[in-house]
Formats: sequence, structure tokens, C-alpha cells
Amino acid sequence: MSDRLPELGWMRIFAEVARLGSFSAAAAVLGLTQPAVSYQIRRLEEQFGVALLRRQHRGVELTAEGERLFQVTAKTVGDIDALARSFGTEAQRPVVRLRTDYAFSALWLIPRMHGFRLLHPETDIQIVATQRLEPGFGDDADVVVVFGTKAEFGTIGSLLLQEKVVPVCTRGFLDRNGPFDDPQQLAKAILIHLDSPTPSPWFDWRSYFAEFSVTRDLHAGRGDVSFNTYSLVVQAALSEQGVAIGWMGLVDTLLSTHMLVEAGPPLEAPDRGYWLIPPRSANVDSERLSTWLVDEVGRT
Repeated sequence: MSDRLPELGWMRIFAEVARLGSFSAAAAVLGLTQPAVSYQIRRLEEQFGVALLRRQHRGVELTAEGERLFQVTAKTVGDIDALARSFGTEAQRPVVRLRTDYAFSALWLIPRMHGFRLLHPETDIQIVATQRLEPGFGDDADVVVVFGTKAEFGTIGSLLLQEKVVPVCTRGFLDRNGPFDDPQQLAKAILIHLDSPTPSPWFDWRSYFAEFSVTRDLHAGRGDVSFNTYSLVVQAALSEQGVAIGWMGLVDTLLSTHMLVEAGPPLEAPDRGYWLIPPRSANVDSERLSTWLVDEVGRT
């Protein structure tokens, strides 16, 4: 017997001949000629070195060896057909592309994604997260959630999450280093910073203290730590490294479960926050995602 079998097409040819018991019937199903089917079966028998079919006056029947081979090929061909159908189904599933930043995707969106999947199991979501969205951020997205001001996005989007912040830390850190009854005391604590441009496009510790007319002593910042992504800021707060600025909407769950506690008075910026930018070419799937985002914010 040769170590090399004919290409995989032989399995389908053999399976159809065995199933239908006829070269002619198999040829009609496969779109081949009867001689071509007969030739392929003859080559297959030569490769295996055994007779697989008994030629009869009206069709063919399987030998014992042919029956064993048919059990294998029928399952394999069936599995391949089922896989091909699944590929076709997956290719037809709608995909909505959502572009946003790391903080929103990690702390707000991902913990709630199961809710959208339960409502719309037929729709797939592709989340594209970056540190900051650059000009042209919506060119390759169906839906965009971007942080900014009303002057920047008010004419093209709707305010999804208004910027509201409150200092946060763990109960353990607060008990050991507090209390922080007012911003003046808080200014003496170890703080966790998010790196940002100057001036910051969101509340940072400098602008937070400025709102309360508090000037931080130059020596108070010893031991402070800073990160370039907000997810790491939150993780550092959870690890009791200091006090962080908590964005409401992003740290709500951590506060409600008491993994973090409030450590100072809140602030808000009415015209600043996360904006929902609709797609340039709306479709039913992007509309569903946009509606769900608005409803989820309202619900929570």
C-alpha cells in the first residue's frame, strides 16, 4: 500500500458512492461524470490495496473493508460540512465596532457587557481601546465613546457620563493615614496621579485642590506615584498605595462593594465627561448598541 493517499476530495466521492450505492447517482450529486467517479474509486482501491466495493448489475455494494472506511469518511465529511456551515453563519453575524479609551472599556464597559449579550446574542462587539483618541478616531468605528468637553463634542454627540469625581482609597489606608476631613488634610496624603497633558483635560489633583483654594506643600508629594493609564491608578488605590481621584461611573462598583471608600468631597464638571458619538452611517446593530449604552447609564 502506498504511504500517500489521494487528496481529501476522495472522501466525499467515496462517501457519496457508498451512501447512494451508485456511481451514476454519486456523479450527479457531485457534479462529475460517471467515469470520473469510477476512476477515483479505482485509484482509491489501488492506494489501499483492498476492494472497497462490489460492482453489481445495478449499482455497487460495500465490502467489509469498504464498510469500515465508510464509517470513518461519513463522519469526517459530516463534520467538515457542519464546520463549513458554522463558518458561513459566523461570517454573516453582525459585528459592531466600538472605539473608546482604556478607562471606559476596562472599568465601565467590560463589567456590563454580559447585559448587552443577553439582550442581543446575535450581535458581536469588537472593542478597540486606546489611551487617548486621536483626530479621525471615528473613521473605522460604528460607535465611539470619547472623553471631552461640550465645546469639542456637543454638536456631534450626546453626553453619556458627566464628569463627577471623588477622592477614593481603601478603608485600611484611610484608617491608617486619615481622617481626611477636608481637602487641606487630604493634600498631605500620599496621592496617586494619572499622567495627563498640561492643562489636564479632566480633573487631576492640581485642579481638584484649586477648586477648594488649597495649595499643596512642596514636601507633601514625597511618596506619590503616577501612572499613564487609569486602570493602573485604580489598581494602585486598591493595593493601598495612596488616594486616587475616582471617576463616578468608573469606580461605582468598587465603592458599592466597599473595596474603595470616599476620602474627600466630590466635584463635578457639568459640560465635561464621556460623549456618545453616533455612527456616520447608522445601522440597526450600531443603533442597538448606542441605545443600550444610554439605557445602561440611566439604569445605573
